[in-house]
Amino acid sequence: MKPFRPAPRPAFWSATPPAIFPPLLGLLGLGLAWRRGLAALGLPGDPAEMLLGGLTLLALFCYLAYATKLLRRPSVLIEEMRTLPGRAGLAAMTDSVMLLASVALPYGHGLATGVLWLGLGLHGGLALLMVRYFLGAPPPQRRVTPAWHLTFVGFIIGALAAVPLGLVLLAQVILIATVLAALAIWAVSLWQFARETVPAPLRPMLAIHLAPACLFTVVAAGLGWATLAAAFGAVAVAVALSLLAAARWITAAGFSPLWGAFTFPLTALASAGFALGTVGTGEAGRLLGVAALILATGAVPAIAYRVLQLWAKGQLGPRTASAVA
Repeated sequence: MKPFRPAPRPAFWSATPPAIFPPLLGLLGLGLAWRRGLAALGLPGDPAEMLLGGLTLLALFCYLAYATKLLRRPSVLIEEMRTLPGRAGLAAMTDSVMLLASVALPYGHGLATGVLWLGLGLHGGLALLMVRYFLGAPPPQRRVTPAWHLTFVGFIIGALAAVPLGLVLLAQVILIATVLAALAIWAVSLWQFARETVPAPLRPMLAIHLAPACLFTVVAAGLGWATLAAAFGAVAVAVALSLLAAARWITAAGFSPLWGAFTFPLTALASAGFALGTVGTGEAGRLLGVAALILATGAVPAIAYRVLQLWAKGQLGPRTASAVA
């Protein structure tokens, strides 16, 4: 009888799971929230820029790791779409490229513009692939989930950079289109929530519903649409308070890689608070921004560390059913 031997562990570069990208998106959002927060409080911005520099290097490493996997076997991209963590991770990946355009803003108009169009192009291509996949997928795969925001509303992240780059019309078009998409996803999700119970392992994904309202607030404030910014700010606060009240229920299954879904909505809430402070809410907006930033600074790195640690140990891919090249 042959002795039992465990299956060989896949090579690191061939098993990069998309689940690394939601916490990466949260970390980049945290750096940008610190940039906004320090500016709003009249403090030097050097700490935020140092943080963003380190996070940019981390992002580039993650992109390289996943690009190597795609080059080994490009068909893994479609295979990743068969799972919820895969779809969410792929969308977060291209979302994070658009977010890097905001990171690059102080370092060159041309650099930020190039990164923005790269991110929009990659995200647009991914969205088309997702639509094609959904059209041919079985009904359970086509079910609307909070991760749909990452794909179909994620373009709003590009508008964050488009406004300061002077691409006002582009930002306006993105804002209007993504608001309509988010309203549709919220409506369907609310109808589904009223009809059926969300399984405990999937409940952390509900936090994603917070992100669009926060990002709409930031973009509307940047465009000078104070009333719309205040309206979405109120929606963001209401959703955040609802999630906070249901925190024990949402986290009932314990830690999992899906906790990455908590990271970017929390940092978006901090940025929304500081943005509201520029359009009439004053001290109330800044207080919201500071409170959310303190909470995010404690939670986001801790969650990201645990998820990335699973990746380093080779456990994240199997736990999220990621494809192997």
